[in-house]
Amino acid sequence: MFKKAIAVAVVAGFAAGCSTDPYTGERKISNTAGGAALGALAGAGAGLLAGGDDRRNALIGAGIGALAGGAIGSYMDQQEAQLRGQLQGTGVSVTRQGNYIVLNMPSNITFATDSSSIQPAFYPTLNSVALVLKRYNQTLVDVYGHTDSTGSYQYNMDLSRRRAQAVADYLVAQGTNPQRYAVIGLGPSQPIASNDTPEGRQQNRRVEIRLSPLTAG
Repeated sequence: MFKKAIAVAVVAGFAAGCSTDPYTGERKISNTAGGAALGALAGAGAGLLAGGDDRRNALIGAGIGALAGGAIGSYMDQQEAQLRGQLQGTGVSVTRQGNYIVLNMPSNITFATDSSSIQPAFYPTLNSVALVLKRYNQTLVDVYGHTDSTGSYQYNMDLSRRRAQAVADYLVAQGTNPQRYAVIGLGPSQPIASNDTPEGRQQNRRVEIRLSPLTAG
């Protein structure tokens, strides 16, 4: 039943049609369509993260081959090198964790204060990420939103989710497969610095993209 619900929502999202991408002028899936499809995946919550069975099975069922054995490490090595080359000097860090790659996007370069609208100056950086993701289509994409602890917990949870969704929506609008994505807002629950200082709070406000290989199990 869960799988059927996702399939219906994804089809409904794409039925919204296509539009001309305002950033590149190309004809692509509209943000409305991509957002509706991603919304179905976001609703699946943490159970889909890091290669959950439903997402994996949907992609393999669509004909995208799974990686296995030594091919996994080589595939992620190449993808990491491409990302480092594309994102050098952008303010986005690329961290390798085993067979995972984490992109850390600080909020000071992605969003204005209390906003979930991506700053136009960040579009080229996300375009570079999308370029690599399209090339490496055997990668699952988990998008996490994080905030500092200022304000109410519920407000921060909602803001973090909307920011993660905005990043995922943008990447889908550039032509990446929405079935690859899971989106979740974590609010202030996973700080990487102290919330007691302005510098620490700035570090905690971020969107992270975790890339993992599509494997058979």
